[in-house]
Amino acid sequence: MKKFILVSVAILLVTPLVAAGADRGNPTLKAGIIGLDTSHVVAFSGLLNNANATGPLADVKVVAAFPGGSPDLEISAGRIEKFTNTVRDKYGVEIVDSIGELLKKVDVVLLESVDGRPHLAQARPVIEAGKPLFIDKPVAASLADTIEIFQLAAKHNVPCFSSSSLRYSQSTLTARELKIGKVKQVDAFGPINPLKGHPDLFFYGIHGIEMLFAVMGPGCKEVTWQSDGTVRGVWQDGRIGTFSKGKYGLKITGSKGVGEEYGYSGYEPLVVEICKMFKTGKVPVPAAETIDLVAFMTAAQQSKENEHATVKIADVMRKAQAEITRRK
Repeated sequence: MKKFILVSVAILLVTPLVAAGADRGNPTLKAGIIGLDTSHVVAFSGLLNNANATGPLADVKVVAAFPGGSPDLEISAGRIEKFTNTVRDKYGVEIVDSIGELLKKVDVVLLESVDGRPHLAQARPVIEAGKPLFIDKPVAASLADTIEIFQLAAKHNVPCFSSSSLRYSQSTLTARELKIGKVKQVDAFGPINPLKGHPDLFFYGIHGIEMLFAVMGPGCKEVTWQSDGTVRGVWQDGRIGTFSKGKYGLKITGSKGVGEEYGYSGYEPLVVEICKMFKTGKVPVPAAETIDLVAFMTAAQQSKENEHATVKIADVMRKAQAEITRRK
């Protein structure tokens, strides 16, 4: 089973992806949104539908949206009407009644539902229709759903990625360029705000985890949610990566010194990367890395629930693959 896991991830890394809808004679791609229950849809629409947008932001325009929403989450159900009205009235976005109707009107899709639980079901028709797809955080509510989304994207040769905006914040980018020699340890910081139906780190914690993986890359071997609240990961090459609750930031310990960067740069850097992917078909964050960071958060939850025992990434991957197999 372990061999199968490694092979499946490798496939996700090497499968060529071509942007369906990109450069078909129309320089502006028509984008659709699924899920109008997050402030991200207002921020993204404002950037993309700005008449003065330049560079990659001028290549994509939001033209339609499906509100979606989760009635059992107040953070979702209580915000749909407000955000729906804003994107329709302020940014001229057409509101549609289904994902199927949305797909008839757009070239590319932003999956923005605040609840990760329906993401697999919402992503499936988009991918099967061949539409390039960005999935906002969290990519899904489970590791199994995450793997299945990316396997589906690879099967249909559809560009698909997921990322927190913190991966592209200036503090993260600057931290990656620090001249401190060989990296030995990276400590990431950010808020935690658990959401019903998701492991604790999937909502807001994922921002700090995204920063951590932006520097460390994939390859985590084991994770421990320590009794002091620090989540500690050990990578295959012996490097250490940790996540702790705090203000957004990174501390990097290298062979020649220590560097620290803190701060947040807003949504625009991420939206630029999304537009580049939609236009070129080149995925900026490999599927294997996103799967690895979701496995990290999943292992952390298991560690927390099992008296802070160390959990192997290979074990949570094996369980997730078994769950996918049971579904078929």
